[in-house]
Amino acid sequence: MANNLRLDDTDRRLLRTLQSDGRISNAELAERCNLSPSACSDRVRRLRESGYITGFAALIDPQMVERGVLIFVEVVLDRTTPEVFETFAAAARRAPDVLECHMVAGGFDYLIKSRVRDLAAWRKFLEDVLVRIPGVRETRTYAVLEEVKSTTALPI
Repeated sequence: MANNLRLDDTDRRLLRTLQSDGRISNAELAERCNLSPSACSDRVRRLRESGYITGFAALIDPQMVERGVLIFVEVVLDRTTPEVFETFAAAARRAPDVLECHMVAGGFDYLIKSRVRDLAAWRKFLEDVLVRIPGVRETRTYAVLEEVKSTTALPI
């Protein structure tokens, strides 16, 4: 959808508030943003329809669901052709252990973010899935020792 909406200060305030509490009621959101409830609802609907708000989700504590180990992995492909890129991207999209996968410029081709139960689970994923994807030449794994900052909130 084409985005013709220009954000004003009220829209930005709405987006900041929704980022910090996506379950906030419309009445509370309206009060915090100095709007009537109907104006607030209309603005949020417009922000959704124009693509600024892409969805709502619960943020889950990874430790509580046995996904406490955060892993980043660099992937180097053996060839950089459209077919190899698409094969790798399709496999990454199908893999539930891959939370994020980004094609990057630089010394490797893809950067993957994953959460697993433990290093044994990571090794199994690496051996059974990742290195078996056609075109994967090399991987470098980085296990995170401490999450210094982790946020989903964009500075608006």
